Amino acid sequence: MNINTHIRNAKAELTKVIFPTKGQVKQAYIAVMIVVVVIASFLALVDLLMSSVMTAILG
Repeated sequence: MNINTHIRNAKAELTKVIFPTKGQVKQAYIAVMIVVVVIASFLALVDLLMSSVMTAILG
């Protein structure tokens, strides 16, 4: 396969791509940030709990 055919095929495939709108990107960004904050908070709480338990056990 030569380079011209490859470029033509790549351009043809790019015309089929549906790019997200700004609203969709913003909505996905907010959803990801919420999930990250929730998981980080949960892990911090578990870490605090485990630290307290280990401190109580080991003195």
